[in-house]
Amino acid sequence: MSETDLPVPSVPNARDAVRALRPSQIREVANAGFGVADVLPFWFGESDRVTPTFIRDAASAALAAGATFYTHNLGIAPLRAALADYVSALHGTTSSDHIAVTSAGVNALMLAAQLVVGAGDRVVAVTPLWPNLVEIPKILGAHVETVALGYGEHGWQLDLEQLLAALTPDTKMLLVNSPNNPTGWVMSREEQRAVLAHCRRHGIWIVADEVYERLYYAHAEADAGSTHSRTAPSFLDLATRDERVICVNSFSKAWLMTGWRLGWIVAPASLMDDLGKLVEYNTSCAPAFVQQAGIAAVQQGERFTQDLVLDLKASRDHLVRALSAVPGVDVKAPPGAMYVFFSMPGAARSLELCKAMVREVGLGVAPGSAFGPQGEGFVRWCYACDTARLDAGVGRLRRFLAQHGTH
Repeated sequence: MSETDLPVPSVPNARDAVRALRPSQIREVANAGFGVADVLPFWFGESDRVTPTFIRDAASAALAAGATFYTHNLGIAPLRAALADYVSALHGTTSSDHIAVTSAGVNALMLAAQLVVGAGDRVVAVTPLWPNLVEIPKILGAHVETVALGYGEHGWQLDLEQLLAALTPDTKMLLVNSPNNPTGWVMSREEQRAVLAHCRRHGIWIVADEVYERLYYAHAEADAGSTHSRTAPSFLDLATRDERVICVNSFSKAWLMTGWRLGWIVAPASLMDDLGKLVEYNTSCAPAFVQQAGIAAVQQGERFTQDLVLDLKASRDHLVRALSAVPGVDVKAPPGAMYVFFSMPGAARSLELCKAMVREVGLGVAPGSAFGPQGEGFVRWCYACDTARLDAGVGRLRRFLAQHGTH
């Protein structure tokens, strides 16, 4: 057989489940801003402030001391103990046997899914939602169905009966992100209680993404002496530590550590041996010096976090007032997280709108469609910055609308 008779090899591709994953539309908007001078980026979920000095100093000291080696898969014992104390203070007694340290919150979400979900399993997610949560189970071959929040006079709200109806006995896992990215919606204690009871009856796993739990603004009206005023309602307040509830958290938001890639999981002790195996096969462990920085965050950072929340609430209120004065904009103050998710002229095609705004006036916000079809018609603005920057962004929004004859 000559070379010309050999079969032409097919194009090498990733497997179908991976090829079907949706790409980041936020990144697509950011790419549209390349070459545009003086872009104001409000599209990513992080503050414009650096990590506090006391945390950076702890990492520097750990590096200087030689903390550059592998650690236990589940994290160094001092950090697991510090996290157990931290979680206990917020949500009730929790031992380090229920804590696993991960290489970022998103890694924790992947590990949680790998623990309980396989090919063909049914997963339900409350949307609009950060796309990583919806896509992760699909990587594992699971089928994801969604229950959408509704938007109205009081902002984003859950139809509890609709969610409970979707949680059929053949459901393997429920994904809930509260406080929610992108909407800022917060699941109430009563809703959590009803969902937990329903999932208990049917043996459904709850994976709760609670990375924004400290970015919760109801504390302004709450009793200053209440522990729960410092955190949003959590499934950890209701569930025992050894039932089918996995709570995922991160150092990124409450301590401004987005680039450090450090998170943790609270889960049944019976999962920890298998979770350790998964950590080994994913990342082996989080970096030792980063874990030392995490100890400083949870042990020394409470005052910082409380001040941060007050600053974010002030920025939220400032941005909501400013956007409310823009004709055609419909915005409600969210109770949690660090975003406003609002409608405006042109948002029915939000990706095109956001790409046009970044090109034409240098305003970078995230398209609602990035968070699933239920987010179309809205855009997301991260307000974790100073008010002067927010005012500059609103000025550019006004200019864009004026140029397009809608303002």
